[in-house]
Amino acid sequence: MKPIHWTGVVAAAVLLLVAVVLGPGMVGEPAPPVPDSCPQRWESNEIGHWVPAAADLDGVEESLVPGTPTSALICAYPGQNTNPGRESLAGSRILTDQAKSMAYDLGYLPVTTDRVEKVCTLVGGLATNYLIRFAYPDGQALWVGSAEEVNSCVTTTNGTVVSNSYVGPSITAAFRTGTWALLKPKDACDPATGRRGQNEQMVPDGAIKVLICRDEQSGSPTPRPSHGLEHGEQQARELAAELNSLDAQPGGNTCKEVGDRRREMFLLHFGYEEGPPAWVRILSRCQPSVNNGVLAGDLSDALLDRVGRLAPPI
Repeated sequence: MKPIHWTGVVAAAVLLLVAVVLGPGMVGEPAPPVPDSCPQRWESNEIGHWVPAAADLDGVEESLVPGTPTSALICAYPGQNTNPGRESLAGSRILTDQAKSMAYDLGYLPVTTDRVEKVCTLVGGLATNYLIRFAYPDGQALWVGSAEEVNSCVTTTNGTVVSNSYVGPSITAAFRTGTWALLKPKDACDPATGRRGQNEQMVPDGAIKVLICRDEQSGSPTPRPSHGLEHGEQQARELAAELNSLDAQPGGNTCKEVGDRRREMFLLHFGYEEGPPAWVRILSRCQPSVNNGVLAGDLSDALLDRVGRLAPPI
């Protein structure tokens, strides 16, 4: 069986794929004092996956940015992804009134301390590492490391947990303009950043609606665009319960092709009263057949058929 990697849009054939392993980095190490200014260099050869010190704050094992900070210092380290490491500080910007919303959005990203395999394109180009120092009213502080990179393949960390969600363009925009906004996908059917708690459940509790998108994987060089159909709370809760009953294990977006079903991809976006949606990807001829970027598992033919019936027609 041949490993494959499917996305909502078929990648150009010239792109190479490389598997990278993401880990929590500094879990278990003692936390030195958090520096109060931008380091002059990015002291790592990993893109995004570094902080100068892990903070000893309540909640850092459950959220990238716990609590309510009063300011955020953004430090930028531009370079090339083909020769990462030791980039020099190119500038900084302080956010004050925007720090709370930035912390809220980053704090909602799904995080994990598990090692998660991820498949990325390997295109050479620009990469800008970022350090963000969140300061709190009691004098404590926390660093978050992330990056914007041409392959969108970045690990974001607070030194204790990591997130695979890609927020590089949003950080770049905040650094340039002084205004924070978590950028949304252009297509509602594309995977978003995900939701905190997806390391514990395929779909966190409380979903009130679900958008089901279908993308037929025909192998054509011009793939069909994704299209979606929204359902209400009952369908959302029932589908979430079935997905959460799977024997899921830590896993990213890699799989092996199996069976002879028609190649289809379904992307489910579960919406909530508050906070971002949780997304789940289902690949009809893959093993594991379902993942949310952090967890992966296999679903029954009956559940796959049900999702197919709820999805928009081909």
